[in-house]
Amino acid sequence: MPQAVSLLRSARLARSAKPFIARGSRSERCPDCRVTFKHCLCTLRPTVATRAGVCLIMADIEPLKPSNTGWLIADVVADTAAFGWARTEVDPALLAMLADPQWQPYLVFPGEFVEAARVVTEVLPPEDAHTGPLKRPLFVLLDATWTEARKMFRKSPYLNHLPVLSLQPAQLSRYQLRRSKRADHLCTAEVAALCLELAGETHAAQVMDAYFDVFTNHYLAAKRLVAIDWEDAVHLRLRGLVVTPVK
Repeated sequence: MPQAVSLLRSARLARSAKPFIARGSRSERCPDCRVTFKHCLCTLRPTVATRAGVCLIMADIEPLKPSNTGWLIADVVADTAAFGWARTEVDPALLAMLADPQWQPYLVFPGEFVEAARVVTEVLPPEDAHTGPLKRPLFVLLDATWTEARKMFRKSPYLNHLPVLSLQPAQLSRYQLRRSKRADHLCTAEVAALCLELAGETHAAQVMDAYFDVFTNHYLAAKRLVAIDWEDAVHLRLRGLVVTPVK
């Protein structure tokens, strides 16, 4: 079955009045990993069992961009949902997911832009010593440029009741596929890896991080027209973390 971002991409293309022209569109790309067929990384795509889920709320054309890293999250984390964002309407399925009693949603956004009462920096543990299992964490990520994400945050009142998880990454972003004015603005896959780490899912966080590095490696190799070194450090790291990759 196609993953969540792939389904959203198909729906977005179905209602497009004109084709989306991405940079490098003259090269034929694999429909699953969005990299040229010669640099396809689908044989390395991992899946990891996680207690946490991810809810991607994506700006209009994000699912269409080959450089989008929300795809990577949907590849790795089985419980990933993806919804398109619009200022005037909201998908009922998104509201239903946020209200589902199995989930504890966390809206991931910088705490400096939010009133202090809403900000949290930790995720609830899997269970309480007295009451037993707690709700599963659901990380709500605004997948967009920084300017778009701030607009989405301000103009989505259905998110106003959620606690805001403010990350404090110890490292600068390694994302090389788009320009950013600030090095501390992480891409969506990097944010997801940090969230999984906070949820105590260290192995899943490491896989997400390694898969992101492999994707970047393949994407840039295709852009520069150079061959893939399948035995370099990034590939060996991912293979070492995933016993049986999904093919």
